[in-house]
Amino acid sequence: MSRKGNCLDNSPMENFFEILKQEIYYRNKFKSYEELKSVIDKFTIKIE
Repeated sequence: MSRKGNCLDNSPMENFFEILKQEIYYRNKFKSYEELKSVIDKFTIKIE
């Protein structure tokens, strides 16, 4: 959780979502929301 007035606390999450958008969202076309959700689930499981 980010502390008020400290933008550095949020940096790791912003970086994660930027990578997610670059690797998943911008490189593919999805036919449905469920397909996008499935790909994101697989991406996040692979990171763990």
